[in-house]
Parts: sequence; C-alpha cells; structure tokens
Amino acid sequence: MAAFGGGGGGSRRADNGYGISGQQQAGSRRRKGPGALATAYLVIYNVVMTAGWLVIAVGLVRAYLTKGSYHNLYYSIEKPLKFFQTGALVEILHCAIGIVPSSVVLTTFQVMSRVFLTWAVTHSVKEVQNEDCILLFVVAWTITEIVRYSFYTFNLLNHLPYFIKWARYTLFFVLYPMGVLGELLTIYAALPYVRRSDLFSISLPNKYNFSFDYYTFLILTMLSYIPLFPQLYFHMIHQRRKVLSLPEEHKKSE
Repeated sequence: MAAFGGGGGGSRRADNGYGISGQQQAGSRRRKGPGALATAYLVIYNVVMTAGWLVIAVGLVRAYLTKGSYHNLYYSIEKPLKFFQTGALVEILHCAIGIVPSSVVLTTFQVMSRVFLTWAVTHSVKEVQNEDCILLFVVAWTITEIVRYSFYTFNLLNHLPYFIKWARYTLFFVLYPMGVLGELLTIYAALPYVRRSDLFSISLPNKYNFSFDYYTFLILTMLSYIPLFPQLYFHMIHQRRKVLSLPEEHKKSE
C-alpha cells in the first residue's frame, strides 16, 4: 500500500511507506552496520531523497499560494514526483547487496506498489490527474518521505533527534489512512477510462494464447487493501509502542 502495503525508500520496508520500517528500527535492535563507504553513500542518497521530497513539498505550497486553490496541483509537481518516486527502485538493490538489512521481497513489493500507482495509474490514465483525490496520497507520501529519509540520514550519522524519531513512529496514524484513501480513490477514478479504452489489456485470440484484463486487475488490487490495511496498520502501532517506550523501559530497568 503505498499501494498495498508498504511504503517509502526502502519504503517499503514493512511499513507501507507511512510508518515503521523494517529497514531500521531506531535502536530497537542493533545490527552490524554498513562499512564506512556504504554508510557515506547511504547518507548522500538519503540527503538527496530528503531534498527531492522537500522540492515536491515546496512545489505544492507554491502552486497552492499562486492559484489560491488545491485543485489540479498535481501538474505542479508531476515531474519531480515521478523522478524521486521512481528513484526509490535503487532501494531494492540496497537490500539485495546487503547494505540495508531489509527483505528484498518485501522492499520490492512496497517500492513497486508506489511506482505502479505513479506510472501505471496516474501517468497512464490522464483523466485522473484532474481528480482531487490524487492530492491525498501525494501529500501523505511527501510528508512521510521527508520524515523517513531524514530519519535514515540522522540515524546513519548516529545523531537522531527525538522529534524525527517521534514523527517517524507517529505521523502514520494519519498519513497511512490518508494515503491509502487517496490511492484507492485514484484507482477507482481510473476504472471507467481503463474499461472504455482497454488500457494494457490483452484479448484473445493471439499467438501466445494469453489474455489480461487490466480493469479486473485494478479491481483486485483495490480488494487487496482489505486484508492488508488493518494488518499493517496494527503492526505499525505495535512497532511504535515498542520503539518509543524503549527509553522509559530502560530507565525502569536501571
């Protein structure tokens, strides 16, 4: 979720992009970190991604102030949104080569879910770009990614401000439902256009004896949110309780 289950940089990372990630659990468990070169690279990567999502945030605010309306703001940030969201694909490589301790399968699923929504729905079905529901997931993704990449950057530098940690494990309460609602409404808005145009659909007969109905696929995608959303949401609540209660528990143990 960023579309179905996950979300941000290693997004995805078991947090749906909106909350707790399997990539790093802010001190809840310590693993051997990456080497100096890998750490330097990851710091640079996360700084660049933080800056990129800040550009998107500023673009949204400037467009809103200029127009005086929240309608059709997508066009003001379309290019940087596509660039930085697609750029998250390298996080799959991070997991595959072991410089980030996350599941390759889970990270792939979560990264690709957002890339799918960005390109296969929002980009490919031009009509939905005028829908206000896009703003829901764009704002949710933007705030989430600024916090998430900031969290990773400071964590790699061993200087994590509590506010960033708190935001990382708290804002998902609002951002996750908000993002999921925006994603679902956007896919739903795309359905009539997909059905009318047979977008990405393959019909029989053909030499491969294979058929694919993109309209049905989108409906199944929407239905997949039903079991995944509550499971992941409550998982994030559990992780928040565990991570943010650590200092207090540590004091008690002393």
